[in-house]
Amino acid sequence: MIENIKVLQIGCGKMSKYIMQYIYEKNGQIVGAVDINPDLIGKDISSIMNCEYKNITITDANNLEELINKTRPDIAIITTMSTLNDIESLARTCLKNKVNVITTCEEAFFASNSNPQLFRELDILAKAFGVTICGCGYQDVFWGNMITSVCGSTQKITKIKGVSSYNVEDYGIALAKAHGAGFTIDEFNTNIAQINQMSKEQIEKLMEQKQFFPSYMWNVVGWLSDKLGLNIVNIEQKCLPILADDTLESQTLNMTLEKGQIRGMNAVVTALTEEGIMFEVECIGKVYTKDEYDINEWTIFGEPTTKILNERPDTVKLTCADIVNRLVDVKNSAPGFISTSKFNEPKYIVKNF
Repeated sequence: MIENIKVLQIGCGKMSKYIMQYIYEKNGQIVGAVDINPDLIGKDISSIMNCEYKNITITDANNLEELINKTRPDIAIITTMSTLNDIESLARTCLKNKVNVITTCEEAFFASNSNPQLFRELDILAKAFGVTICGCGYQDVFWGNMITSVCGSTQKITKIKGVSSYNVEDYGIALAKAHGAGFTIDEFNTNIAQINQMSKEQIEKLMEQKQFFPSYMWNVVGWLSDKLGLNIVNIEQKCLPILADDTLESQTLNMTLEKGQIRGMNAVVTALTEEGIMFEVECIGKVYTKDEYDINEWTIFGEPTTKILNERPDTVKLTCADIVNRLVDVKNSAPGFISTSKFNEPKYIVKNF
């Protein structure tokens, strides 16, 4: 149960609304919240959560260390941006003050295969102060444990193929921009698609320089390989723009996307393992039209071949519920930068259990 866990919320945007609500509903204790948005700073978290939890004022993130010393949380939930570089400063502040970290940062799901240098630094820091840092969310189940569970019922696997689509409108401006939404073709090619022409050696150099920007499935392939005991010998990534077929309104971008303008990205990751099993997985993040919806489809090819299909998964709420249900695992984990591939399968936390 989480009722004895003191939680600090870092980032009070779209995801935190549900995370804080779920913590409240399961008798967890929120002791503080921070953000950088001046429109949120000074407000009570109840204005975001739409429930009765009161008397926690959102503080300027610049005062994070002061708030930690005042509230002494057990764990901080970082729901801000998508790369390890983005959350580095926040994570370091928490770890060196002996606060565990769980984050929706997609790269943190398995950061050792995309930003190995920073992964090592944060791992060493967490171990030095006896705490844990971990990335999880929707991918923990729907791109991870659900897939490996089906693999456990398969005699022989030749290929794992996955396709997942989500609406960037649901996650905020940082994620939308990371998918090129609102970009021109030239901007997309300059800022995102240059990876398509890079050699393996160029990518490895960028990784060591902390300058590689993986798609979400890059880290998922790393996680799946680790969980299944596979060894990747080659991995590649292609980022393909998705164009608007007609004008499309985006509240997150605060703009109208014109026909031919980029509304998102399809990132395709392919990998070969030493054991002969191939991965071909893609994540499609875009501003949806009124007729589109989330989908998650995976096929494990082999003996036998099995398809898994989730139509209209509530990706945001599933992400937030996974974070809350993993709080106990992180708090009880060995110190270090630990992947959920090393944890037991996610467990439903019953209120007052």
